[in-house]
Amino acid sequence: MRAAPRSISIFGATGSIGESTFDLVMRAGGPEVFHTVALTGARNVARLAEMARALQAEVAVTADPACLPALRDALAGSGVEAAAGEAALVEAADRPADWVMSAIVGFAGFAPGLAALRHGRTLALANKESLVTAGPLLMETAAAHGARILPVDSEHSAVFQALAGEDIAAVERIIITASGGAFRDWPLERLAQASVAEASTHPNWAMGQRITIDSASMFNKALEVIETREYFNVEPAMIEVLVHPESLVHAMVGFRDGALMAHLGAPDMRHAIGYALNWPERAHLPVARLDLAQIGRLSFAAPDPARYPALTLAREVMAIRGLAGAVFNAAKEAALDGFIAGRLSFPGMAGVVEEVLARMSAQTGLGIATISLDNLRDADSEARRLAGAVIASARI
Repeated sequence: MRAAPRSISIFGATGSIGESTFDLVMRAGGPEVFHTVALTGARNVARLAEMARALQAEVAVTADPACLPALRDALAGSGVEAAAGEAALVEAADRPADWVMSAIVGFAGFAPGLAALRHGRTLALANKESLVTAGPLLMETAAAHGARILPVDSEHSAVFQALAGEDIAAVERIIITASGGAFRDWPLERLAQASVAEASTHPNWAMGQRITIDSASMFNKALEVIETREYFNVEPAMIEVLVHPESLVHAMVGFRDGALMAHLGAPDMRHAIGYALNWPERAHLPVARLDLAQIGRLSFAAPDPARYPALTLAREVMAIRGLAGAVFNAAKEAALDGFIAGRLSFPGMAGVVEEVLARMSAQTGLGIATISLDNLRDADSEARRLAGAVIASARI
């Protein structure tokens, strides 16, 4: 007898991570192998409906209630239920599924991921903001409900794999790599003139606009540094960042005996996604195999703090903890919006985040011991409001 299909949900299906997940699921047999419970997306309802039809999903959810009529029309006659809004996203996460991909970008992805953990699911975590804003809450929830979190960021997946069978107590350092982004070779004085289009072109990876700009500023790496601290429960001083332009070594783990274990692979997110999808087994994946003789050499360099101030801000966040991660993330998202809208210079994004962190730390104190969804939302909202005020002041 054929085993029942494994049940999955994909949150953020129409983004780059979601598309890669969909690709792997379809290559593996689609609805013959996987029973898709829920697919969610933002405003690209045509693509969301197309994916939901292909996977024969139970429900498709758009985050934008205004898009619900269009989604219903696109799903007419398919048998796939349509829903919309924040509450519908959480309700979709409440539906039984063995494996849940959390790939919604931003703080919006936190509540559905938390709901999935409360039901004891396996959560494939691509949403950086969840661990950054509330790492302790997320990890405690997983432990309390017998859930598992599998990292999907290429760096954290690499660390996870390097630690397989190892004692975390034997680890001396964790090194995560960064491409350096679009402006790694630009003169510092030219960064103030960088355009949105220039910041949206990544030298190695094919990603969405927002994360590509975050790569150029290294705010994405700042988030990943905080994620590393929260997921692996290591001291901040043990976490290092290296600029690695080739993007082939995703992370390295150094042990107390002097050994350094590196994870290498082509710059293709389907590796980390596929590892999480098939864990604890390894399945054949349609990714390029490295020819090290042809590559010839790999290069590494320490990141310049003046070029990448986001990394320094991440250290401050880890020192404060509490609600500092939520404030950092919200201010970063608001600053990115300001840059994309042309109201802020590229270097100005770090200035906004720094000022918001300083003001909120001085006014309210961020290093509280207990984190809840309510105080996270309050901190997120206030940080965005304050960031908007800083941007409007036109001083950055």
